[in-house]
Amino acid sequence: MTADRIIQAGKEVIRIEAEAVANLINSIDNQFAKAVEVIYNSKGRVIFSGMGKSGLVARKIVATLNSTGTAAIFLHPTDALHGDLGMVRKDDIVILISKSGESAEIVNLLPMFKRLQVVLIAMTANPKSSLAKTCDILLNIAVKEEACPHDLAPTTSTTVTLVLGDALSVALLQKNGFTVEDFAFLHPGGSLGKRLSLKISEIMIKDHNIPIVEEETAIKDAILEITSKRLGATCVVDQNGILKGIITDGDLRRMLEKSLSINGFKARDIMTSNPKILEQDYLASFALQKMENHKITSLVIINDEKKPIGMIHLHDLINLGLQQR
Repeated sequence: MTADRIIQAGKEVIRIEAEAVANLINSIDNQFAKAVEVIYNSKGRVIFSGMGKSGLVARKIVATLNSTGTAAIFLHPTDALHGDLGMVRKDDIVILISKSGESAEIVNLLPMFKRLQVVLIAMTANPKSSLAKTCDILLNIAVKEEACPHDLAPTTSTTVTLVLGDALSVALLQKNGFTVEDFAFLHPGGSLGKRLSLKISEIMIKDHNIPIVEEETAIKDAILEITSKRLGATCVVDQNGILKGIITDGDLRRMLEKSLSINGFKARDIMTSNPKILEQDYLASFALQKMENHKITSLVIINDEKKPIGMIHLHDLINLGLQQR
């Protein structure tokens, strides 16, 4: 098989699956709306089940639902027949995935689910199947052809099922009024969760670790303060503790370019007035964005009285994984 034929084969798969996904729009109908309403109004969970590739797709849909505010679990059909059916409650909604609608493991479960009086939703390509006829709601995942050249391996059908699951998840997300803050609450461990939830107050350097000198402090002492606190900068305040400026390593280098002697210089002589500031209730990701926009490495955090209560260094934010990749 030549390189050209390999490339053509890959493109053909994408063409077939893209057309199938586009045609899936026709499946977003009253049955889809009914499924969303039933799940939204349910006091229980959404339980997915499917065999083989359908089961793998079901697991992914379950993960998407859980991460967007709809409680869902996966129930393996074989395990269900050997005790795990006990996890299903009357208030739950059961969604069964089977392209043919005749998978023996799924069909064998139907009488048990009926006995439990749960709402059943079928995701199948065969509206005349046992599954479709038994379930209360039908979500059609029919495709014209599989991307597999023998029309055997589940390819197009699994893609369509996955996309329909995403459509269901996002519709429920919107129906539930799921917010960015809700998303962050459910994703606290990753960099995304940090960007959406981590506040400056939680990570800023504070108390005696803040480098601070007064306006009349000699430059030698200001350098010692910068060196000891290891932030590459120091706040400069007046006698009342109100922020007046900042001295950075860059300010010191520029001073030395003009004069080799530091004798006689005070902090106010070389400080940068009106430094970039933020308040502690802002998100840390916003602080990172501000630092990148202004090409600075330190931000002073102030209170309502304009007194420094913290500092943030660019490297600390990057080490927390707050940069978008």
